[in-house]
Formats: sequence, C-alpha cells, structure tokens
Amino acid sequence: MAKKQTAGRDQLGEFAPKFAQLNDDVLFGEVWARQKELGLRERSLVTVTALITKGAFEQLPYHLQTAKDNGITKEEIAEVITQLAFYVGWPNAWSAFNIAKKIW
Repeated sequence: MAKKQTAGRDQLGEFAPKFAQLNDDVLFGEVWARQKELGLRERSLVTVTALITKGAFEQLPYHLQTAKDNGITKEEIAEVITQLAFYVGWPNAWSAFNIAKKIW
C-alpha cells in the first residue's frame, strides 16, 4: 500500500486548503496511484523530466529522491539529464545535475 501524501496539507493546508487537498488527494492519491496505466518508475521519469524542462528546481529534490526510491539509478538519471540538456538547455541540465549529485 502506498504511503498517504500529506505534504500539501502539512505545508499549505492553512493558507491554501483546496490546493493542499488537490495535491494530496488528487495528484498523489489518484493520479500517482494509477500504476496499472503507468508505473511509479515511469511516472518519476516523466515528472523529473517535466520539472527540469520548466526549471522547477524547488520541487526537483523531492522528485529526484522519489525517482531513486522508485528504482531510477544514478546512471539512468545522468543519461536523462544529459539527453535533456540538448532540448531544454545547458543551464537547466547543469542545475539538475547539482541536485542529482546530492541524492545519488
């Protein structure tokens, strides 16, 4: 059984209760739970790729750790970031590598 996500409520529950509820119950409780359609490993790769592409580096450490927990290896994440460098920019890749080094 998957661990229930509470980060939204923990961090934003009082300030933005609806957003926190959508984060915890819909995004993580429903979408991430659809493992038959797409496994956690693949969801992690898609999510990490999207965050790097957008330059959303504040959320990247959590999702890189989740990717590692979901079976992504250091070699695989290095290859993903290298591939992305040519499509989303060298600075985004460089920033992602600096975060990934701390996790792997």
